[in-house]
Amino acid sequence: MGSFLYTLAAFAIVLGVLIVVHEYGHYLVARWAGVKVLRFSVGFGRVVWSRRVGRDGTEWALGIVPLGGYVKMLDEGEGGVAPEDVARAFNRQSVYRRMAIVAAGPSANFLLAILVYWGVFWHGTAELKPILGTPVAASAAARAGVENGELVLKVAGEDVHTWQEMRWELLRRAVDQESVSLEVINARSEIALRRIDLSSVRESGWEADSLEKVGVRFFRPDIKPVIGKVTPDSAAAIAGLRAGDEIRSVGGAVIESWGSFVEAVRESPGKALALEVVRDGQRLPLQITPASVSDQGRAIGRIGAAVAGGGTPRSELVTLVRYGPVTALGKAVRETWEKSVFSVAMIGKILTGEVSWRNLSGPVTIADYAGQSAKLGFDYYLKFLALVSISLGVLNLLPIPILDGGHLLYYTAEIIKRAPLSERTMEIGQRIGMALLLILMVFAFYNDINRLLSG
Repeated sequence: MGSFLYTLAAFAIVLGVLIVVHEYGHYLVARWAGVKVLRFSVGFGRVVWSRRVGRDGTEWALGIVPLGGYVKMLDEGEGGVAPEDVARAFNRQSVYRRMAIVAAGPSANFLLAILVYWGVFWHGTAELKPILGTPVAASAAARAGVENGELVLKVAGEDVHTWQEMRWELLRRAVDQESVSLEVINARSEIALRRIDLSSVRESGWEADSLEKVGVRFFRPDIKPVIGKVTPDSAAAIAGLRAGDEIRSVGGAVIESWGSFVEAVRESPGKALALEVVRDGQRLPLQITPASVSDQGRAIGRIGAAVAGGGTPRSELVTLVRYGPVTALGKAVRETWEKSVFSVAMIGKILTGEVSWRNLSGPVTIADYAGQSAKLGFDYYLKFLALVSISLGVLNLLPIPILDGGHLLYYTAEIIKRAPLSERTMEIGQRIGMALLLILMVFAFYNDINRLLSG
């Protein structure tokens, strides 16, 4: 229950900030243009709280449905307007002023993302180094010759300093490139190029972990497969494993490291495995059935045992990433731009069928990620907020009637034909826009429910 409330609170904060920022962008530019604002609402539907503030008596309100908001402006198309206020009606403004007011919402979301990234990059954040682990056999990374412990220096000639930077560069290039080169250095200070085939990412429709499909995974140190601790009543305890046991083989396959033992267990949920262990100098056969647990929508095996001894020191796996204020601002702008372009490209590929519709996420998935990022740390939570802000900005600029992008489309047509579109045309557009949004919502909620049922 505590974890659920934590996730709900993390989601509510993200949602509240994004709605307020987006609508406040509309509000500020509307006021600048001289338009009278009647209501600023966070949430839709019945008003549960409101207060009138300012010379114009603008109503600041909370709606009962908290999944959005709106700014209601004086408009002759929505009711009578007093003669003295006609000049302040939205519909009486020039088409360019109306476009500025509409574009201000998404622009505020992009600006928020830039400011958040700027703060994070300037303050500094601890990130995992881009150290590669042993790839899955027969994967693209394995065919490229990737070895455990190789540190990635560059992706397609671009310097990378963290795992997230490397991951982003790979995903970005997988949109339209067949392969990408990684410049790596190993523990012996030998530099090599690894050319990774990215075609499997697109062939899979970008479902699940795209990098896992090409075999790119984080480093796992080569630790001896010796049991350090066994959880009571676990599969390991039931099988008779004890602290100090050294795993020699699983199902007849020789085990040389703890990582290979973990991999064998993960790939065998609910399946009986024949183990051979060394205990007090004696070889001992055992049988174990890993418990089946859900991890990112797929079943994996777990036995409830920990490795003996420590692994690689944290200082060798983590790096502090920090930039000066000017460099941080430039990096923040670039980060926002690249993620916006990537979002547009992915939306286009969803429409053409190149990317699976199962990648669409609804509020349940977003809430889950909000909770996860908050648990990882404040800097991760802020970067998640920036990412969702970018997504909201891009979504609202789509040329779909009832969205900001749809209105911008209307005004562009008005500029071209030198006259406003007819009410009938706009009404048809609104209906089409509503239908498209409903379809998107159905897919998103279906995916959310599917993810919940599959764990």
